[in-house]
Amino acid sequence: MSEQKASAPKNGSGKGGKQAPKANYNINLKNAEDGKVVTRFPPEPSGYLHIGHAKAALLNQYFAQEYHGKLIIRFDDTNPSKEKLEFQDSILEDLELLGIKGDVITYSSDYFQLLYDYCIQMIKEEKAYADDTPVEQMRHERTEGIASQRRDRTVEENLKIFQEMTEGTEEGLKNCIRAKISYTTPNKAMRDPVIYRCNLTPHLRTGTKWKVYPTYDFCCPIVDSIEGITHALRTNEYRDRNAQYEWVLKALDLRKVYIWDFSRINFVRTLLSKRKLQWFVDQKLVSGWDDPRFPTVRGVRRRGMTVEGLRNFILGQGPSKNILNLDWSLIWATNKKIIDPIAPRHTAVVTANVVPVTLSNGPAEPYSEEKPKHKKNSAIGTKKVLYSSHIYVDQEDAQTFKDDEELTLMDWGNAIIKKIYKDGDIVTSIDAELHLEGDFRKTEKKITWLANTPEATPIDLVDFDYLITKDKLAEDDKVEDFVNKNTEFHTAGLGDLNVRDMKEGDIIQFERKGYYRLDKPYSENSPAIFFTIPDGKTVQKYGAKK
Repeated sequence: MSEQKASAPKNGSGKGGKQAPKANYNINLKNAEDGKVVTRFPPEPSGYLHIGHAKAALLNQYFAQEYHGKLIIRFDDTNPSKEKLEFQDSILEDLELLGIKGDVITYSSDYFQLLYDYCIQMIKEEKAYADDTPVEQMRHERTEGIASQRRDRTVEENLKIFQEMTEGTEEGLKNCIRAKISYTTPNKAMRDPVIYRCNLTPHLRTGTKWKVYPTYDFCCPIVDSIEGITHALRTNEYRDRNAQYEWVLKALDLRKVYIWDFSRINFVRTLLSKRKLQWFVDQKLVSGWDDPRFPTVRGVRRRGMTVEGLRNFILGQGPSKNILNLDWSLIWATNKKIIDPIAPRHTAVVTANVVPVTLSNGPAEPYSEEKPKHKKNSAIGTKKVLYSSHIYVDQEDAQTFKDDEELTLMDWGNAIIKKIYKDGDIVTSIDAELHLEGDFRKTEKKITWLANTPEATPIDLVDFDYLITKDKLAEDDKVEDFVNKNTEFHTAGLGDLNVRDMKEGDIIQFERKGYYRLDKPYSENSPAIFFTIPDGKTVQKYGAKK
């Protein structure tokens, strides 16, 4: 068999896209033969796909395609207590969204009988035993390198107990099956790990047929080998368990599968544990698995991450083994390169202390003109801009104005400030006059403004903070001790009349404020709700953390 080198993916050339950062894909997959490489992505249907899973899926797809091989999507449905059809369907939908489609979709449950038979074989060959040691005691014994008192049960006794487990009897429910490897090896993952356990919860696909289920670490190597997987690419959190993977294949005399482990994506102040994310959902600290503060594919997309931005970022990281704790600014900066060339430009002002400006020589009646939505991309189309002798400007801008100062009203022309009215430190109104023959190149300030007409549309600008207060939780940290109590921030505003025609999911830029995704369109009864899209560098001023 030949070793071949894979080149970095050429992605990111779609609309508005830029080349993804170059990563080293020359990892020399061992014994990788063109046309014969088979990889797999084995999600457990117990939660929504997050960006860590997305990396595993994209890398497995990449190498399958690079070697003109095959990608198998396999649902690891071995724990009926946690699995739901909702999760399974959402995973397939999110994978499709990312452009990932397996050549085959399989289920670990397709192999339950085979796995069961292999467990019996291991018991008969004295490579596994039944153990009813209480969980805490078993954990203590494994940590301290103490042999279980049940380790030397006879084959007959073990088979009898496994039958009790199969039937879900009272005696059976007290037991699990453990691989008989070693109880003193330095690698604690190899200290007689559990390979089968009881569970009376009905299974999504097999119903009540089974009351015993294999663990992931027993199931995965067997099914990988049976399904013809040549290379198991997985995150290096499994590194200590690689020896167990190889032991199972050798113990059952099954075909070897090569493992390549890469670093998982870690972000500061971000949880990727499904168990911990589920806790936030259960505690109602978030709106659901698609909450814009969640690192799920649906969460980051609801926040304004594009599919292309996500793919570019992940593929840009490559299959490196280096463990990094990344800042979110990196992925949002990648996303900005995608949205900036195509996001329509619109106008908004903040409602709080908004400043009415009267233009003494403004139009007698309001009128509208068509203007480009994006000055550098005419293909985006046009928008209506309303002009009136009565306009609004932001309080923050008005605070910087001086009497007789000439400034530029964007998309209109110059104006001269005549008089500023204040109540204490707050600007309450301004008198000004248009000076359209003025040179905008000579003004210091270019100001966004909005016609003070009934078409000004109520909006809610929403910004978010991290859900936890610590950059990285330690293994023994309790998530509830590090919950950020204040993570959602609302700022009321008025948007231009074009907001009324926008649809959920539209990504725009409110000029001089930032990028936003429309989460809920405007209606007569409620404002349009826009979520701030981070751009990788600026601190949001509107919808911002106060």
